[in-house]
Amino acid sequence: MLSRVAEEIYWAGRYIERAENTARLIRVNSNLVLDAPTVVSLGWEPLITITGLEGSFAEHYKNPTERNVVKFLIGDTHNPSSILSSLAFARENFRTVREIIPRTAWQSLNKLYLFAKESVQAGLTQKGRDDYLEGIISGSQQLNGLLASVMYHDEAWHFLRIGKDLERAEMTTRIIDVRSSDLLTDSDELFNHSGLSSIEWISVLKSLSAYAIYRREIDVQVRRTPILEFLFNNSRFPRAVSYCLDSVEESVGTLAHNTKPLKALRSVVRQLNTQKMENMKQDVLHQYIDELQIKLWKFHTALAKQYFLPEVALAEKAE
Repeated sequence: MLSRVAEEIYWAGRYIERAENTARLIRVNSNLVLDAPTVVSLGWEPLITITGLEGSFAEHYKNPTERNVVKFLIGDTHNPSSILSSLAFARENFRTVREIIPRTAWQSLNKLYLFAKESVQAGLTQKGRDDYLEGIISGSQQLNGLLASVMYHDEAWHFLRIGKDLERAEMTTRIIDVRSSDLLTDSDELFNHSGLSSIEWISVLKSLSAYAIYRREIDVQVRRTPILEFLFNNSRFPRAVSYCLDSVEESVGTLAHNTKPLKALRSVVRQLNTQKMENMKQDVLHQYIDELQIKLWKFHTALAKQYFLPEVALAEKAE
């Protein structure tokens, strides 16, 4: 497979997943703001932090108001990670490799992009936002299901899967990191005893569509340590970090010349398997997530050097 084709498909997988994740974040935050006690003022700035776009947001907006944040994340073309931008990039990537993508998948993505573009103004309103976000989420899920069921499971499909699951793993770590700390600190008595902790952790689970399955399979009570163990290490929940990386490892394992990417990936997996979540304070959790994200980036870099930038990999081998 040409390196250009592999890269286009890999990034298409990431962009489709990014659009869905962003829609999930906005929808859950809307509900969290409504559910929080009146003594606590919850804002929209944490969503910018989760997506890592503080600098880009500050260039175009003065204040992180609800309307500004929602506009930035849904339809701002200055934001390369907005829902509209992500779907536009995914559509362009699919267009350039249409001979590999099933026709029905191309049509499904094109339909989803047109919906996102034509309905964006309705999505910016409080009245139309929920329907818009549901359309993005359900459309992304239908597209991923279609790709899994009709796309030939060759190298192209594995690169698509790697992109999707790596993006999902990164977003899960970001949600945990920011959502577990953006209300109050661990030591704050109000946070620990007024129910705010439960509300915040419920929002983490709901951001990942994990609330119902967590209560059914793990614990009826919403508690920090079991949630962290579930979202980092569960091998059966599709949005848990461990599940995502197992999926990535399986796909990388099918590729030729995979020694360096697999080595980088297994470094992340070892860290997941050895870290204990019990009694982990917020500062320790934050440092742990930082280390995970750095290792995920190193894996992405190793993958890019091996398959997307072959001249770089060849130069390194020659040294």
